[in-house]
Amino acid sequence: MTELGIGIGWRPEIAEAVEALPGVDWVEVVAENICADHLPDSLTRLRERGVTVVPHGVSLGLGGADRPDPARLAALGEKAVALGAPLVTEHIAFVRAGGPLTATPLLEAGHLLPVPRTRDALDVLCENVRIAQDALPVPLALENIAALISWPGEEMTEGQFLAELVERTGVRLLIDVANLHTNHVNRGEDPARALSELPVEAIAYVHVAGGVERDGVWHDTHAHPVPRAVLDVLADLTTRVSPPGVLLERDDDFPPEEELAQELETIRTTVGLRSAGAMGVPPDEVPGRVGTAHAHGARSLVPAPREASLLIGAGARVSGGPMPAAAPVVEEPVTEAPSARAGARQRLAVTQASLLSALVAGTPVPEGFDTRRVGVQSRALAAKRAGVVSKVAPELPEILGKGFRPAFLAYARSRPMTGGYRRDALDFVEHLLLTGRPEDPAARRQLTEWWQDRSGSRPPGRATRLLRAARHALVRR
Repeated sequence: MTELGIGIGWRPEIAEAVEALPGVDWVEVVAENICADHLPDSLTRLRERGVTVVPHGVSLGLGGADRPDPARLAALGEKAVALGAPLVTEHIAFVRAGGPLTATPLLEAGHLLPVPRTRDALDVLCENVRIAQDALPVPLALENIAALISWPGEEMTEGQFLAELVERTGVRLLIDVANLHTNHVNRGEDPARALSELPVEAIAYVHVAGGVERDGVWHDTHAHPVPRAVLDVLADLTTRVSPPGVLLERDDDFPPEEELAQELETIRTTVGLRSAGAMGVPPDEVPGRVGTAHAHGARSLVPAPREASLLIGAGARVSGGPMPAAAPVVEEPVTEAPSARAGARQRLAVTQASLLSALVAGTPVPEGFDTRRVGVQSRALAAKRAGVVSKVAPELPEILGKGFRPAFLAYARSRPMTGGYRRDALDFVEHLLLTGRPEDPAARRQLTEWWQDRSGSRPPGRATRLLRAARHALVRR
């Protein structure tokens, strides 16, 4: 795998700007937003110029209790091949819960939720990662996520969890320094400790993004400029390893092209200056240096030598050396009986379904969780649903006007998402029509026509309405 360099997340809204930005070595695209057989023209032009394109998945849910969906894996692999990508990336997260393992309705989070750092969760994650690695045509790297809530009874720190994941599977890491900062504010976790514990040699590339703090909670919005605290975490990371690539993420409230260019230059400077310090240039002799310590108390550290038996070799380079080929993964001996592994899945399934049901269906918060933080996360999920639905179905805010958002948030409080966002939009409109809303006859007629055009059927009859009401009642139990 070759060096990636400095990159930016490709989004349709800034496609022209990305093509025009100077010094962009590579881009990352959300895998679920493209089709393998019909790539956006902008991505095709970038590839023709020699710009590397990496697909970044958000829906596998490798940290969930279920095994990865073969169809989702196949689709991700097809996109990697179509893009000529050197690797694909996903997240250490769960995105859905329920279903056959718990004999409860399947619930979709529409968001990346944290995995408990327990032995059960790690066993399940490692098996799911191996399944994904076997199915994908290129190497896989996994990203640490940001979280508002903490699981009770965790058995490992984030760094320890990631280190053992890499040791057991050989998977590469996508380290998001903005997420490390988020977890510092929201969960009191020290980014410097996480960086000192995780295998930095396994880093495939790094994410940098902005956010905002409200009422003591950091929201990883990807819609604000990158703050100094996040750049400081990046600077600390580059004293420990020279990452093969660093990428700026921006998903909303896109600034002018000039501001994006300036943020990329700031990232480039931060990486370059700190890398110079790591190679022996005294920090005081580097003009305009970022600084030797960041807001979280990090200090310049020489990575401690690792056990020779830890076969990482996952496509990362250390201290500016050449990128090695992926090292062979030594299969760990199976020390648990199959029933014990199945038990881990079952236990994880129950805990994840309980939490997700509290977040999206209004059921009681499971014991041990911070009730206030669960409430904050629940409201954030509902707000995200409203925002995404307004984008995939822009006609709805036009028809409902200022009433769209409050109506959708009221609907989302007790009606969890069970499919994708387009299905969510249809279910929301169906709910409004069945309850006789909106009151304005013209708006109701427009909604009815919108629903009929996209659902391919007539509005549901009485029997269907009763069945759906029973289903929603079951979800709320």
